Amino acid sequence: MNGSSAPSPAGGPAVLGWDCHNHLFGPYADFPLAPDRSYTPPEALETGHAAMLARQGLSHAVLVHPSAYGDDHSRLLSALDRHAHLRGVVVVRPGSPLPLAGLRARGVRAARFSHRSGAGTNFAGSAAIEDLRALTPALAEAGLHAEMWTDCQVLPEIAPLLRALPFPMVIDHMGGFDPRAGVDQPGFKVLLDLVASGRVWVKLSAYRNTVGLDPELARPFQERLLQANPERLLWGSDWPHLRIAPEPDVADLLATFRRWCGDAALERRVLMDNPQALYG
Repeated sequence: MNGSSAPSPAGGPAVLGWDCHNHLFGPYADFPLAPDRSYTPPEALETGHAAMLARQGLSHAVLVHPSAYGDDHSRLLSALDRHAHLRGVVVVRPGSPLPLAGLRARGVRAARFSHRSGAGTNFAGSAAIEDLRALTPALAEAGLHAEMWTDCQVLPEIAPLLRALPFPMVIDHMGGFDPRAGVDQPGFKVLLDLVASGRVWVKLSAYRNTVGLDPELARPFQERLLQANPERLLWGSDWPHLRIAPEPDVADLLATFRRWCGDAALERRVLMDNPQALYG
């Protein structure tokens, strides 16, 4: 990327940039999936993950615990324990067997929750917005923030809660906007307001919202987010691109982000400075 690298957090390799939304799966002989999962993905191993980061020219990544693993976080924690360049996001509910205390020292920075429109959209093994409400004090005490998989249809109804949280909230996949509804759709305008307030961060992964459509439909959405508050934006490739065919090339996705950004200083902020501030 443009500009020099930065010192690494926690003594890992020098920071060339962060991919803030990835998943690992398997080897299934060592890390089997939950029996009551909603989907069965192909394996996505650490070797493939390292090659994916190298293809982007990035050095650091955030691993998000997949709901297909249920309450078993051994796949995520094993990777975090062995790699200083990785950070993690867990999925917990009240009564989950994973204690929050001590997770930050192991590289965990957040817990993920789901609140999406439509029937059956919140997978088995996910945590709901009611869980976020219940766990807010414990997350704050553990030094963790929250992450939300949501969409612009339901975002307006949960925006007051997100504004009131005592820690940052990160919204996945650019808030699940409808590319055909334009940047003035009510839910996306709420997202812009949340980002402008500084209370909410957003992961830029535009392709998730334009599958089967012209990818350029997402460009004005990224541009509006950059205008709203470039200090609250992160890059996330969403590797290994579950249930997307054909699978996109991560280097192409990053090149598209850069082309739409059009400014080296903004690129560095999103790829390096912002994630270091949040995940370092």
